[in-house]
Amino acid sequence: MADIAPSIPHSKATNPETLLNFSDNRHLIDLCGALDRNLSHIETALSVQLVRRGNEIVVMGGEDAQNEAAVILKSLYQRVEQGKPVEPADIDAAIRFGGKQQEESRQSIGQIEMFKGGHLEIRTRKKTVEPRTVTQKSYVEDLFGKELVFGLGPAGTGKTYLAVAAASSMFINGLVDKIILARPAVEAGERLGFLPGDMKEKVDPYMLPLYDALNDFFPTKQVEKLIEDRRIEIAPLAFMRGRTLSNAYVVLDEAQNATTMQMKMFLTRMGDGSRMAITGDMSQIDLPRNVSSGLVEAERILRDVKEIGFTYFKTEDVVRHPMVAKIITAYDKYAKTNG
Repeated sequence: MADIAPSIPHSKATNPETLLNFSDNRHLIDLCGALDRNLSHIETALSVQLVRRGNEIVVMGGEDAQNEAAVILKSLYQRVEQGKPVEPADIDAAIRFGGKQQEESRQSIGQIEMFKGGHLEIRTRKKTVEPRTVTQKSYVEDLFGKELVFGLGPAGTGKTYLAVAAASSMFINGLVDKIILARPAVEAGERLGFLPGDMKEKVDPYMLPLYDALNDFFPTKQVEKLIEDRRIEIAPLAFMRGRTLSNAYVVLDEAQNATTMQMKMFLTRMGDGSRMAITGDMSQIDLPRNVSSGLVEAERILRDVKEIGFTYFKTEDVVRHPMVAKIITAYDKYAKTNG
């Protein structure tokens, strides 16, 4: 654990320095990163200067920036103590959300680790996934605790990624027998016949984000084997018609592009022992102007059903890259200004 020593007066500085003492030098090395790149990342983001001396880090800069940097460094050091790596995305998340990482008593639901006070983990074959924002944490709790969950909000907020992680975790833990991932192939509606190859080859380009997510959670050869054995299915939404999806974790991605009839059809596919996660961004509807979005209608009809979980993500929840949040904010501001 890191200790903060009293501020040290510095004759040439406007503000005193903050001295952080870290008990384990090996953990400190991991915190700082190769060639102190993690410290450089924090320096640039917070406009502070960080100097490592033995098992100490001296923080210099404005008083508020010093305090913020101290909180971030302590938070990331706790992460290293838990045996977790510190990646650039972890630093960005700690900076954006104040480094709040409290871990108290915990309980498990399947492969999810819940920490009262704030920390959640989803364990899969290849990696451990951590929700980074309060909204993401609430979403993950619903993914494991409710049979039907809607995740609504802008791109980059982890809606689909966390849903596929939860599905993978529950599958690994034997809580469901299969994973079914679906998307409306909106652009493919008129063009599939012109693309080369069989049906799988025609629709696979539209399913790539789902394949990418799965490959983050399972070894590639295992994904291929599970798809071959039909224990993982990735298919356009239209392929769900007429089926009863039992003992499966079903994820519908890009649901804003499902029509009203498609959405009702999909929702009524749920069978015994199944869970569904429906994700979408209602600001990015690609349907023709005269066609209503089934996601918009479903949210309006079902939002008061207490057994159904609704999580609404905002720009502040974007974790893909800091620039993505700025782009979304700029577009939203432009849309409001220009009607």
